Amino acid sequence: MAAWSPAAAAPLLRGTRRLPLLHWAQRMFASQTEGELKVTQILKEKFPRATAIKVTDISGGCGAMYEIKIESEEFKEKRTVQQHQMVNQALKEEIKGMHGLRIFTSVPKH
Repeated sequence: MAAWSPAAAAPLLRGTRRLPLLHWAQRMFASQTEGELKVTQILKEKFPRATAIKVTDISGGCGAMYEIKIESEEFKEKRTVQQHQMVNQALKEEIKGMHGLRIFTSVPKH
């Protein structure tokens, strides 16, 4: 068995997206950021039939990039591109201040 060394452990101590693992551990147990709460509230208003909405700041906390997962009956019988257009339209003003947005949409399974 090979001996442990800091150089060998470095990849394990780094988190994903080049941020330290400690940052991701803190975010995992932290409450939502102000930006996440704002985007979530807007989506709840625009998609009142949504059964699940999850907004995650994936910019490292600066609010420049978000990942959105939303499940709603409103997406039923719409193509994925149309579903994403609906989310983009709902967040039209907020998107102006963002660098990126990842959207995952789905229809609830019955």
